Amino acid sequence: MTPENAIAEIKALADPAKPAQMLAYHKVDRPYLGTANPDIESLCKTWRAELPLNDRLALCHGLWASNIHEARIAAAKLLTQARIRPDDTGAWEMLCSWLPDFDAWAIADHVCIAAQKRIVADPSRLDTVEEWTTSPEMWTRRAALVATLPFARLNNLKPVEQEARERILTWAASYLGDKDWFIQKAVAWWLRDLSKHDPARTEAFLAEFGDLMKTWARKEAGQYLQ
Repeated sequence: MTPENAIAEIKALADPAKPAQMLAYHKVDRPYLGTANPDIESLCKTWRAELPLNDRLALCHGLWASNIHEARIAAAKLLTQARIRPDDTGAWEMLCSWLPDFDAWAIADHVCIAAQKRIVADPSRLDTVEEWTTSPEMWTRRAALVATLPFARLNNLKPVEQEARERILTWAASYLGDKDWFIQKAVAWWLRDLSKHDPARTEAFLAEFGDLMKTWARKEAGQYLQ
């Protein structure tokens, strides 16, 4: 499977009326084909099953390099799975290499979902993620929270998971001087998810740092609190 063939398969499922709408919605100047995410997922499911890991990594590289919206979504989806055998190091390094190219939430979020799987598989990767928190690039800083959302959603934490959660909350607190909408949204998102599993810890965070958050972000963070 070459990147050109994969893109042709994605394009074959496109709605020709959609590209202009997608450009207007995402507001990033890149090619759009007009293919729906469920159709991309269906193709990726087949490719994941058929391709050896090295071939899949090569395909992901080519899809990402195309700069086509749906191709980049497909590249991320091809690396979104709980276990990547025999070694997921290449997949993790590839995901990290894409961070400097982030320029829109939809592609960034799909890559971060793939990264979530790799971080849960090896929590020592939080050392790398911590480096993202001081990046000059907003999308990279935001990725540090979106890629670690699984640690907000856990119940009955093991000690290493509790340590990870507290570490990430420290990152979230460090972001509160940044009034960028996407950064405040990421903090609120992390806390809102945490509140479903540990409301007391969420309330403690908001009591200590809530005054530093935008009013709408604090309200969203506490959406599920009593």
